[in-house]
Amino acid sequence: MSNYKEIVTKAIISKGKKLFTTTDSVAVSNPSTVLGCWVINHNFNGVKENNSIIIDGSYDVNIWYSYDNDTKTDVVKETKNYHEVVHMRNVNETDGEEIIVRSLKQPNPVKVEIDNNKIIYTIEKELGIELVGDVKVKIEANEEEDNWDEIVEEKENIESLEETIDNEVKEDYIDEKTI
Repeated sequence: MSNYKEIVTKAIISKGKKLFTTTDSVAVSNPSTVLGCWVINHNFNGVKENNSIIIDGSYDVNIWYSYDNDTKTDVVKETKNYHEVVHMRNVNETDGEEIIVRSLKQPNPVKVEIDNNKIIYTIEKELGIELVGDVKVKIEANEEEDNWDEIVEEKENIESLEETIDNEVKEDYIDEKTI
């Protein structure tokens, strides 16, 4: 006879990833060449708001550049804040859910160029979002009793092993003529 049981557990209700591209600029005095650009200190947090996931974060952009006809160098640092809104399926299905945001691809400069007295840079990042909530899983429970295995005592095992050895060992295996 089949019987169904319900199990309440936490599970990932919705999961997705999104690539974000942002272009910004910084004004500097008489730049000649961009020597390097890197992004550090990426921090972020995600919360559910209405039917969306809101991700607020920040990172520091460091740009190393030369100026005065490549005779001097300097580094400019900017902290960039971002506010991303992500619409996901199944956001309204449960209450009390947990939002997990992961950086699948850290913010990274993909393009840096000089335009007059500005350095224009494009940053790319990829975030993964998981919505975790309570779900019910219905399973079929088999009420039939399992067969029991016979437990053999160790003493009996040793005696049967000794009998097997006595029956299978040939005492005249080594012939005295071959020695």
